[in-house]
Amino acid sequence: MNIHHLELFYFVAKHGGIAAAVRNIPYGIQQPAVSGQIAKLEESLGTKLFQRRPFALSPAGIELFEFIKPFFDNVEIVGEKLRQNRSPQLRIAAPSIVLQDYIPELLQKLRTKFPEFRLYLHEAARSEAERLLLSRDVDLAITLVEKKSRAGIQVRPVLELPLILLVHRKSRLGRAEELWKRDKIEETLISLPRTHPIHASFQRGLERIEVEWFCGIEVNSARLIERYVAGGYGIGLAVAVPGFKPAQDVRVLELPDFSPVVVGASWLGQLPNISKQLLAELETEAQVQVRRMKSGARR
Repeated sequence: MNIHHLELFYFVAKHGGIAAAVRNIPYGIQQPAVSGQIAKLEESLGTKLFQRRPFALSPAGIELFEFIKPFFDNVEIVGEKLRQNRSPQLRIAAPSIVLQDYIPELLQKLRTKFPEFRLYLHEAARSEAERLLLSRDVDLAITLVEKKSRAGIQVRPVLELPLILLVHRKSRLGRAEELWKRDKIEETLISLPRTHPIHASFQRGLERIEVEWFCGIEVNSARLIERYVAGGYGIGLAVAVPGFKPAQDVRVLELPDFSPVVVGASWLGQLPNISKQLLAELETEAQVQVRRMKSGARR
């Protein structure tokens, strides 16, 4: 018997049907694929394992489920116990700005409780980070959060970041509202790709105030946006990350009427202890940054 077929049957039997199993299998797989694999298992055994509608295990299905259930019920527990017997590993996926500017400081705090651990860092935006989670290549992802995540992925919001516009210091614009009053915005919008959550959130904000302004220069990093604004190529769309200070030739225009984007942590299944501690450090640091931003806003 194919062990993967048995695993899929375990989820089908445990959750009472193929559709319910797909929602609870801790990796990406579609309903037709599960149905096909179960059919192959039944073919190899020469018997039906369950009735589809309404769902009910056959006598053979009950016997097989009772046999495999103890193994699949406890496989993650055994895996975690084995992992704890060796140097823990920390596998993170996050955008480059997070890996460069924030993770190193958090790792220093983490070493007080985990003096030795193996570290794996993956530079990834949200969609790639979700793929790495589902393939079990990382344990924790730190990305911008949108309303929907793939089935099985748990998400915890950590920090809200306001949207901002970046203009050249010689620009005559004093407030973003001056742009919205125009019949047409002539300046070029410099932004991350149209599919990026930051750009999507900005466009939703423009729709609310009935303004059209589409991306004219598309780049793949926040630092490139700032560089092109400083070079006089247009107005940049960015987020006010904690501690952000614009370059010498760049000024910030706030967007108080636009919804912030949310940074969050995502994971699949049960987090290893070291990842739980990193998440706790991340949440503590986020609270510190929120207090700093509020204090700065009052000045």
